[in-house]
This record gives sequence, C-alpha cells and structure tokens, in this order.
Amino acid sequence: MDLPWAEPWRAKTIEPIRRSTRGERESWIADARYNLFNLRSDRVYIDLLTDSGTGAMSAAQWAEMMLGDESYAGASSYHKLKATIEELLGMPYFLPTHQGRAAENVLMSTLIGVGSEGAGKLVPGNSHFDTTKGHIEFRKAHAVDLTVAEAFDTQSLHPFKGDVDLRRLKDFLEANPRERVPLCIITVTCNSSGGQPVSMANLRASSELCRKFGVPLFLDAARFAENAWFIKRREKGYAEKSVREIVREMFSYADGATMSSKKDGIVNIGGFIAFRSRELWEKASTFNIMFEGFNTYGGMAGRDMGALSAGLREACEEDYLEARVGQVAYLGEKLESHGITCQKPFGGHAIFIDALRFLPAVPRAEYVAQTLGIEAYIEGGVRCVEIGTLLADRDPDTRQDRYPALELLRLAIPRRVYSNDHMDYVAATFANVFARRDSIRRGLRVVREAPILRHFTVELERAL
Repeated sequence: MDLPWAEPWRAKTIEPIRRSTRGERESWIADARYNLFNLRSDRVYIDLLTDSGTGAMSAAQWAEMMLGDESYAGASSYHKLKATIEELLGMPYFLPTHQGRAAENVLMSTLIGVGSEGAGKLVPGNSHFDTTKGHIEFRKAHAVDLTVAEAFDTQSLHPFKGDVDLRRLKDFLEANPRERVPLCIITVTCNSSGGQPVSMANLRASSELCRKFGVPLFLDAARFAENAWFIKRREKGYAEKSVREIVREMFSYADGATMSSKKDGIVNIGGFIAFRSRELWEKASTFNIMFEGFNTYGGMAGRDMGALSAGLREACEEDYLEARVGQVAYLGEKLESHGITCQKPFGGHAIFIDALRFLPAVPRAEYVAQTLGIEAYIEGGVRCVEIGTLLADRDPDTRQDRYPALELLRLAIPRRVYSNDHMDYVAATFANVFARRDSIRRGLRVVREAPILRHFTVELERAL
C-alpha cells in the first residue's frame, strides 16, 4: 500500500495559543473597529491574516542567526546572500531592503520617479499586489491590470490564472509610447487573483513583447518557488525538470525582481531587489542608500541575511513544496466539502473564499469579504484578510470605491507552522458561518480611512 503523506519536518519548539470565548471575541473586534489588523495577536486562535514573515525558521536558519556578520560594510553575510541569489536566480546584482514594499519603493523611485514625476505613466502587469499598486499610484502613475479573464471566474480550472493576457499586453505596448511605460511587473504567484501561478510560456512571451518595445520586465518574486512548483506539476515539458532549473529559467526572462523575503524566503523580515544590469543597480543604489542603508546591508541585519540565504535554498526543496502546496489544497478541499466556493484551482499560499457567493444578501457597498472575515473571527477566532473592495482602495481620480471583479477572503497559511488539525478547525469554523449565512444580511461602513492603502488602518462599524 502507498504510505500516507506526512510533513517533511518535526517540531522542536512550540508556542502556546489560547482559545477565547465568543463573547470575548465580539468585544475585541468591536474595540478593533472591525479591522482585523487592529486585533492583538494573543486574541487570535488561528492566524491566517498573512503568510508574510509568519513562517517557522529551520534549525539551519537559526544557526545562521548566530553566524551573522554585522559589519557596516562588506559583511560576509551579505556576500553569502549575494552568492545564493546569483546561484538560484541568475541575477548578479542585488540590493537588500527591510521588506518587499521597501524594495518596491526603491525600484519605483528609480524607474517611475519621485513625487509627481510619475504623472501619466502606466505600469502594466497581472493584478498588482496592494503595496505595488500603492507605490505606483503614490507617484501619480497608474497600474494597468492585464490578467487573463479566467482569473476572475472562481470555478474556471485554468491551470495558470496568474498569466498576463498577451493580446492585451501587445495592444497596450503598441498604443503607448515607451516613455509612458517605465516597466512591466509580473507577480509570481499572483496573490491578488488567488495565489495563482504564471506559466513559463507566458513569462517567455511577455518577456519577448517587453524587449521588443524596450520596456524592462520585473518579477514580483515573493512566492517564486511556489510558482515554480506549479510549473513543474501543470506545464507540459517541465515534469522532469528540477524546481531549481525551473526557477533559473523563470528569472532568465526578467530584467530584475523585487522580493518580500518574508514569503518564500521563510524569514521574519527582509527583502531585496535583484538586477541583471549593473547600470540599473547603480542607479537604484542611490535610492537604496537614502531609504534603506548602505548597499551591503540595506535594511537588514547580517544575521537575517544569513537566515534568508538558507531559507531561499530550503524554499526550492521539492519535498517542502509538496507539503506546503498540499496543505493549502487540503484546506480548500475541506471547505468545498461544506459547500463553500473557493478560487480554483487552489493556489500556492492561501485559499481564497468567494465572499459574494458565501454572503449573497450583503450589499456590495458594505464590504462583503470584510464582513465574512469578521464573522469567521467571531465564530472561531480565525483571522483572515479581505481581498476585495477595501483593498482595492478608492479610485485616485474620482475617490469612489473601486469594485473588483471578485470579492475574496484570503486564508493565508504560514509556512511550517500549523498542522492539518488546525486546518480542520478552520474548515469547521467556516462551515458554522455558512450554516447561518442567510441571517447575515448587512455588512459594514467606513468611519475613518487613510487616503491610500486604507485597509491596514481603516475603522468600520456595523451597517444598520
């Protein structure tokens, strides 16, 4: 008989978590103004708010923490990380930053400009992540979403819903002069469309189009290893290739990449920008020194660079990826067994629940996905995050809510943290909410919000 699946790791340290009462949770979420980001972590039982910086580091990574070289300039930890990035990604130049959005800030300052220098510029891509879009719009430029249409049908089984629509990309590049398009950025995997992968064929074709029109192509590579795993499993011609071989080919089509290392780097803090061009690296170095720090430490301690070097290698291990993506699918299958509609095929780092199908009675203007997230917290102490109208922010010109094609609730699973028993608990929590969904007919309204990236700090109240 086939042996059952088991996690390719064992626990050496545990962190106790406490189950609260329903009454406590109702009080706590009201005090948090119905913003799940405002909750104290010790008031959350299962925390699926994000997979960013929440993973468990390995023994090898903890060993690197003790070996960190904290020299201001030329630290050995920097050179260790530089060698790893060049070996895995094929990028000879990089700048360390304190996290992914810092990398975006440096890159956008370099390619789009600072202040209002970006006015009128356009950045095409595949459903830009919230901070990516925020950095673009902060510079008065516009993010242009060219994701394939299948991404917005949760029941479509298209294997690569993160793909760029190549016809639309070609038309866009033909219609806009080069000086208006400072870069194209493709997110792998594409978080905003449900943790969906981008195919190698799509990366290759997108690269050819960008090079034809002289537009630099960058990857948002926060979950590059998960993307490579899906290519290996789903794309013809790659089943026999190693994940490392696939990763090298993915990055060969790009001029550079930003990375939040808190995802597939499996560390608690850190990020970087990788470059193929020394000239562009030198230009970006000016902003990195201004915003982050000297080029050989940026926004990172030496110990964190060492841990990241080990984490990037571990993220490319195939038994780890099988377990990682497998646990996400396990939760998705459990939820769907209760009749709950999720984005399919299941993504690499999270399950995305279709909130509009879950709560059809809640008006769209009352933030349906956020409402579902609040109900899940009250029901079982499970914290998730809205990927919908709140996250979409207001239109920068009209200041009206932007309604995305999908209202999703993301259940992001930290790496190497929770067992499948925890996933069973999460599924049971949502099953209980689903059983009483007909009684949930009103949502939330905004009391106070920031002008950009409002979902982090917004204050809400129940709509009456």
